[in-house]
Amino acid sequence: MTKLLDAVAGRRSWSRVTADAPTHEELLPLVAASARVADHSALRPWRLIELRGGAREKLGAAIAKAEGDRHPSTKPLRASLLIAIVVSVKKSSKVPAWEQEAVASGVAHMLSLLLSDAGWGVFWRTGSYTRSKPVRKMHKLAKNEQLLGWLYVGGVPPDARPGHRKIVDAESFISVL
Repeated sequence: MTKLLDAVAGRRSWSRVTADAPTHEELLPLVAASARVADHSALRPWRLIELRGGAREKLGAAIAKAEGDRHPSTKPLRASLLIAIVVSVKKSSKVPAWEQEAVASGVAHMLSLLLSDAGWGVFWRTGSYTRSKPVRKMHKLAKNEQLLGWLYVGGVPPDARPGHRKIVDAESFISVL
């Protein structure tokens, strides 16, 4: 197998990470490489938002407001770096909105693979509140934008065990016409 196939096959979600996180400068080449996903008309219909420190607490308050809770959610505090994935739909007669959302999702997935390959623990989190008004307002989204979720990024715990995933029977997911 190639190194890339090994990296992709070994990918897993890390629901528990340490407080370590890549710096902004360490993220830049990974983001640039992530932008190489298929992108019809090169619209680049996405952007990413780093949330660190107090921004995570603001997100916790926005989630609480969206869910009608009195206490801020602690979910955003589970990693010291959250990367919000935003689809920024561009007007196009050739590229529908769903395809632009697929590009933004591709960038997020590619970034999660690159972060994993660099040794970071990553988990893509969504929830019913992802597209709520309070969460949308907290991220300062424009009218043409939607939040797709967050990559929670941190160090891999030293006592972490390998992830377990059922092997996919590829034959049952591919057919020939």
